[in-house]
Formats: sequence, C-alpha cells, structure tokens
Amino acid sequence: MPENLVIIKGAGDLASGTAHRLVRSGFPVVMLEMPEPTVIRRTVSFAEAVFCGEITVEGITAVLAQNSGQVNKVLRSGQIPVLVDPAWRNIKGLRPTVVVDAIIAKENLGTGLRDAPVVIGLGPGFTAGVDVCAVVETQRGHNLGRVLFSGSAAPNTGVPGNIAGFTGERLLRSPGRGILSACKEIGDYAEKGETVAMVGTKPVVADISGIVRGMLKSGIVVSEGMKFGDIDPRGIPESCFTISDKARAVAGGVLEAVMYLLRVVPGSRDRKTDLMQKGGFEGWTRQF
Repeated sequence: MPENLVIIKGAGDLASGTAHRLVRSGFPVVMLEMPEPTVIRRTVSFAEAVFCGEITVEGITAVLAQNSGQVNKVLRSGQIPVLVDPAWRNIKGLRPTVVVDAIIAKENLGTGLRDAPVVIGLGPGFTAGVDVCAVVETQRGHNLGRVLFSGSAAPNTGVPGNIAGFTGERLLRSPGRGILSACKEIGDYAEKGETVAMVGTKPVVADISGIVRGMLKSGIVVSEGMKFGDIDPRGIPESCFTISDKARAVAGGVLEAVMYLLRVVPGSRDRKTDLMQKGGFEGWTRQF
C-alpha cells in the first residue's frame, strides 16, 4: 500500500469534500460505502460510484473497486477507489495510516483508536483522546471546521442549517414508507407547492421555491419522515455540482488534523500501539 494511506468511512458530500482536499494535497485515499448509499447530494458525492461505476467531482475521479485487490490499481491511476464495505473489514488488510469517520451518523458506530495511527471523527458522537485522535466540528457557525484535540463537537441540534432564512422548510421528507420516484432532478428549479417526488403513490411538494440541490436515487425504499432531498432557495444551479462551503471548511479541518498528527506521531503503527497499551491515548501523546 502507498505511504500515508487514508481510509474514509462514508462517501457522502462531506466525506467527498474531504477526500478531494486530501487527494489534491498528495494523500492516497480509499473510501468505504454501503451497498445502497443513502446520499442526497449525489452530484458531489463519490458514493455515486457505487451506482454508476465512477464519478468525477471537480477534476477528481472515484472508481468502484470490486475488491481490495483492485485498490492499488485504482490508486496508481491517481483516482479514488470506492469499496462496498459496510462492516469496514478492509481497514485491517489495507493498514491505513489515517482513518476518517465521515459517516455523519451523529454517533460513533464503531470507530476506535486502534483503527490506525491517526483516527479522526467528523461531528458529534466522538471524543478526542478517547475514541479518536481528533474531532472536526461540522455544525455551521463560528467553529465550523475547527479541529478539537480534546472533547467533542457540538451536539446535534436537529435543526438544519439556515440558508437564506430557511431551515427545516428546505428539506424533503418522506410521507411514509415506499419506493422513491423523483419528479425533479438535481439542478432543476421547483416552485413552492410543486410536486418534486413520489413515495409510492404519495406526492411530495416543495415547501419553498428554489433549486433541487439534493435527491436520493429513484428506486430506493424510504421510511416515514426520512430526509430524501433538499431545496436551495438561493437558486444557483452551479452550486449543485461543486463542493459546498461547509464541505470545504470541514475538509480543511481534516487536512489540518492529519498534517499535525503525522508530525507529532513520528513512529510506526507498532510504536503507537505499544505506547497506547502502556498508557492509552494520553500516554501516547505525552511521549511527544
């Protein structure tokens, strides 16, 4: 495997913005996804490679790798391998230097310090110095993208970020369980009250006017209340096809954390593991 390999859990829009920044900065990146990703901002998410085979976002291409044996081939081509690996089994075999949990589940689903020498969590659900080395803030506001080497990110408020004065009205949610069928594509304009999708036989209308910025892939089964799309009231179609300001801020925080931690952890995986066994994360960091 190449030096300083980074594995990113998840390949949604924040994960993809992070992968894009790391690849541009010279890091080889592998992304792990679900077999049917529930990613809304599909046009700027490398998870779309699971459905389409490959996707290019701002000049960086991700390719679906059928197995771990294809990973090196894709990396050598300068592209990002995306592996369907919901249990993250490939982490052990690929032996990355860095693992970034970018699932944005608002809780830790199993990431730990033993995953790699450097482990970073995005958003709430992680505690720096306990289950990850660093946490990057994902909540919009003054601290967006800030790197925390102790403590946790701000808790999830359950309120979507304010864009042009709108919060919850921006979101498209399922009225019940059923198969999603989009009536509007990402980048289309929707008027307030216009039907933008069907869930089974139930229509979903837009609560505000704007550009459809995100939409789950048609054919996916959604549950009642599930977020499956969003509308951007600013009405700029180009923004649907470029990395968001939030993703860029978070990506900058991840790059900062990676560069800092690689500098202060000069030893090998074995040295870090040995130090951790003697004194945990605090014992490890005190050595430097």
